[in-house]
Amino acid sequence: MNIILQKSTIKRKSVIQITGSKSESNRLLLLQALYPEFQIENVSNSDDSRLMMNALKSTSEIIDIHHAGTAMRFLTAFFAIQEGREIILTGSDRMKERPIKILVDALQALGAHIEYLENDGYPPLRITGQNLTQSKVSLQANVSSQYISALLLIASKLDNGLELTLEGDITSIPYIKMTLSLLDEIGVKSSFIDNVITIKKNEKKLKAKTLVVESDWSSASYFYSIVALSKEGTEITLSSYKENSLQGDSILADIYVHFGVTTIFSDHSVILKKESHILNPLVLNLQKAPDIAQTIAVTCFALGVSCDLTGLHTLKIKETDRLVALKTEIEKLGGQVTITNNSLQLSEGDTIKKMASIATYNDHRMAMAFAPLALKTELVIENAEVVSKSYPSFWQDLKSIGFKITQ
Repeated sequence: MNIILQKSTIKRKSVIQITGSKSESNRLLLLQALYPEFQIENVSNSDDSRLMMNALKSTSEIIDIHHAGTAMRFLTAFFAIQEGREIILTGSDRMKERPIKILVDALQALGAHIEYLENDGYPPLRITGQNLTQSKVSLQANVSSQYISALLLIASKLDNGLELTLEGDITSIPYIKMTLSLLDEIGVKSSFIDNVITIKKNEKKLKAKTLVVESDWSSASYFYSIVALSKEGTEITLSSYKENSLQGDSILADIYVHFGVTTIFSDHSVILKKESHILNPLVLNLQKAPDIAQTIAVTCFALGVSCDLTGLHTLKIKETDRLVALKTEIEKLGGQVTITNNSLQLSEGDTIKKMASIATYNDHRMAMAFAPLALKTELVIENAEVVSKSYPSFWQDLKSIGFKITQ
């Protein structure tokens, strides 16, 4: 389904309830499968979390997680320790192009039995669950944090726990710390000293408790962009958020000051307010929060501000090559973009072409990152339903604040 976003003006004040974080939800869903003693509230309503939940409950021999990259990584580790069960874990054509060898090698070093069914290093996988007795493994520290978190999530169920050594500079530390914090919340202790993470085997039943998932900061990023492109005095209130968030993307509150957006924390909500501001070129290393790169790049383009974004090497193995996709689509609209394997540079300019048709590449973040441009010009978003991967009610929420959207 393609949609037309007409040039829009949003309400001066709006309130939006955003669903639970996909990152937190998927971690807690896996932990709940290992430790049924605790309950979860405000679970993400995203496709990815729904697929994760269904896979964990499934009794089928073939489990298809479609485009859900987090689920592929986490479930590979989960099924590796399900003794006596053999499954085939597969996904979409794009998923079969996304590497998983680093995680499989680490699990095999711990004693897992995993085979590649098509191309070496890529899904689909045949996983025969068994008791893993080895406890020490090393990974390059600059790999996707999802590989690291997958190992940490199962660590307390391994016979001898886990000692994970990260070699080199660590990418996405906030996501690793999120995993360790959630383990701590349910009662699983860990240590993270220098580049070594240690988790002991859990010998006791955990205390029953209910954990409430914080709303998704990645989803909040699109509203930061909308406020940045809006008139002075515009306010959007988003819930439910914590000032001491576990999510790396909460750095948005600091980054968007650059665009004149002030963040006020109040009663589990954030109020985003546009204030007068002088715009300057943006230089930013997003190694710790790469998922908000698309939103920031489009915000800069819409405001005519140059940017130099680095730390983006993991974007090349997402739902699409996000760096190439950003360059292609921003240039359709009249921007000038240069990319490398880990960076994006956008030149300053104030020309935005009208009625460009934005391809989304089966990538939810492409659709949502470009949507705020409707405050500047009319545009088409192709395959707009892709937003359901992380934010199914996105288009309805935009309409509620004043966006004009037609099919």
